[in-house]
Amino acid sequence: MPLPIENYALIGDLHTGCLVGTDGSIDWLCLPRFDSASTFGALLGDHDAGRWLVAPSDAAATATRSYLDDTFVLVTRWRTPTGVVEVTDLMPFGDRRADVVRRVTGISGTVPMRVDLAIRFGYGSAMPWVRQVVEADGTALVATAGPDAVVVRGPRLTATDHTHEAGFDVSAGDVVDLTLTWYPSHRTPPTPIDVDARIAETTAWWRDWAARCTAPPAYEREVRRSLLILRALTNEDTGGIVAAATTSLPEQFGGSRNWDYRYVWLRDASMTLQALILHGYAEEAERWRGWLLRAIAGDPADVQIMYGLAGERYLHESEIDGLPGYGGASPVRVGNGAYRQYQGDIFGEVMIALHEARLLGVDENEYSWPLQRALLQYVDDNRSRPDSGIWEIRGEVRHFTHSRVMIWAALDRGIKGVEQFGLDGPVDRWRALRDEVRADIEDHGWNAELGTFTQHYDTTEVDASLLQLAQVGFVEADDPRMLGTVAAIERDLLHDGLLLRYRTESGVDGLEGTENPFLTCSFWLVEQYAASGRLDDAVVLMDRLVGYCNDVGMLSEEIEVATGRHVGNTPQALSHLALVRAADAIALARSTRAS
Repeated sequence: MPLPIENYALIGDLHTGCLVGTDGSIDWLCLPRFDSASTFGALLGDHDAGRWLVAPSDAAATATRSYLDDTFVLVTRWRTPTGVVEVTDLMPFGDRRADVVRRVTGISGTVPMRVDLAIRFGYGSAMPWVRQVVEADGTALVATAGPDAVVVRGPRLTATDHTHEAGFDVSAGDVVDLTLTWYPSHRTPPTPIDVDARIAETTAWWRDWAARCTAPPAYEREVRRSLLILRALTNEDTGGIVAAATTSLPEQFGGSRNWDYRYVWLRDASMTLQALILHGYAEEAERWRGWLLRAIAGDPADVQIMYGLAGERYLHESEIDGLPGYGGASPVRVGNGAYRQYQGDIFGEVMIALHEARLLGVDENEYSWPLQRALLQYVDDNRSRPDSGIWEIRGEVRHFTHSRVMIWAALDRGIKGVEQFGLDGPVDRWRALRDEVRADIEDHGWNAELGTFTQHYDTTEVDASLLQLAQVGFVEADDPRMLGTVAAIERDLLHDGLLLRYRTESGVDGLEGTENPFLTCSFWLVEQYAASGRLDDAVVLMDRLVGYCNDVGMLSEEIEVATGRHVGNTPQALSHLALVRAADAIALARSTRAS
């Protein structure tokens, strides 16, 4: 059975990533891209869905692990009664190959090691044809099924009941390398890699990237790791940023709220753009903007809320019957049907991000401003259209207050582009529309009797997304209406000190079951506290939230408060984005208080 979600660590090569468990097993790996079918899928099933274990044979062995500083090179130190070994796991970067390296190094004594390799292509559905191939330095294992093939090098593996096993001893000073390389099955197996060189080059690349980071001192370690995670979730070639490395890790253990997050949401990517620019990464911001321009080029009416890593538009959602799901949570879904939804807030997020890029010195090119004008024309044409909201409600479309505010923000940033940067556009028309949308929100999204903004126009419920009203400048953080909204959110959505997105009991999302507190929302509350003068409350909540990071600094989507277990897809880009924003807000509040 798979481990608790927080027991996994990500390694990746900016094309895909795999999750390595504290038991030494790689239980999730899709090759060659994040959104490819799995080669190791035990995370959503069991051993028969594929996994790769490298660990001491002694069941009493204990492990501690960490990344080499500012990298995704994972080092696990195993202690046994007979000795100590280290396993170094990484996916080499920069050579355009899909490699996984697992180096075993003897530290002291002698440790018997074991390898258990079960290769299953196609989300566990394709048992490969496996053969041994003689090479100059020994034998390699080649596994092939359909379009996929991998070559595995290292200690000789022996077949047993549709898996391959090996055992070997490692003494002090010994180094044993195991590598796996994916390639299209119609080609010949790639040649072996120079493991020493690839470890050195990959380590140096990550450290060079991290060296450009500027982070607030109070939460520097957490911010640096969060930015590294965002980079690891970014495709090297296209600039697309996946929302998470996994699919179908449930929002409720045993439940059916299980979604595929291995795609690029405009919302998440826009927020990532802002975070990268603010912390020293203008080059990555330029690359993402290029992805955006390519992905949504054409008729603005065809803009989707999410795309594939290269801008693919068709993300058909289907269920994988052969995988039982994480801890039995089913169905396992591939693709995401929400790509067909209209979510008005994405226009605001995109326009805000591109405006922030202008403010921080990223120049417009010949396509970027015309694209923004086209988006604003679409906003004009659809400004009163109900939508599915930021949480991708699968129930009835509504006039969600958050979405309406983001429509306001889209127009506002367009106006600022004209007023502050001399760009051309029908600014009088945009000003009139902005005023019209604000009046509509204040008439229908504000409940004066309750003293709060509401989730949508036809309810008295609140929603944690309303915390973004102050973030985007619709109201000030200390505006009485915002403070009333915060009080209502604290009253209705705080669950053991962490925030739910909304009350699922209201039935607004059209789904069965419930979910756990959503980490992003709690980080948004930290930001609101800091901006409205509640700095002490912000710090208390922030310290609690960063305490949920696992031993290598990763966060998933949600937290089961009673146990502290991670819930939902991991690592979750939105959680780490919100962490960065919250840390920045606390730093700003401390600076303001000091001055």
